[in-house]
Amino acid sequence: MPKNIQLPTFILLLFVSVVAASRVAFGLGGSPMSTLSPIGAMALFGGAYFTEKWKGYLFPLLTLWISDVLLNRLVFFNEWQLFYDGSVWTYAAFAMMTFTGSLLKKINFRNVFAATLFITLIHWVVTDIGVWQSAYALYPKTGMGFVECLIAAIPYELNFLAGTLVYGTIMFGSAEYMIRRRSLQAQNA
Repeated sequence: MPKNIQLPTFILLLFVSVVAASRVAFGLGGSPMSTLSPIGAMALFGGAYFTEKWKGYLFPLLTLWISDVLLNRLVFFNEWQLFYDGSVWTYAAFAMMTFTGSLLKKINFRNVFAATLFITLIHWVVTDIGVWQSAYALYPKTGMGFVECLIAAIPYELNFLAGTLVYGTIMFGSAEYMIRRRSLQAQNA
């Protein structure tokens, strides 16, 4: 991102909010798109574009939490649940993914793709610690139990990767288009 051309916070917040709203909308309708998670793209984008780093963490985390609360009420548990078993692991992974986005110094396809692969790995390992350690005892609390948990999560992580690629392409592509357009307007002024 050119140092002198930045997008206003409200535009960045709008991107994150629209993606979070699509997460809820697709979840409600039982759409095939509901399996493509936008949360990785939200985290990576927030870390990469918010110049005030606290906003890069707060806004995407807040929209994730709000969409979680809505989905918990309307789709998963039919009750207002502020947090769920293992949510601390999900939010920790999300913060790590946001940090990864903040390390992107140059936004281009190669860097964003590499970061997407890396945050998918973060999501896979960190959130599965929560699943493995959950009160539901789906897997033995052993090293092999954790490996079983990781193997069972592969289809979900492939959806996470696909969702991050789809939503990331839209979010990063739109932001870069707007930045280039603003840069050209500034040069022509």
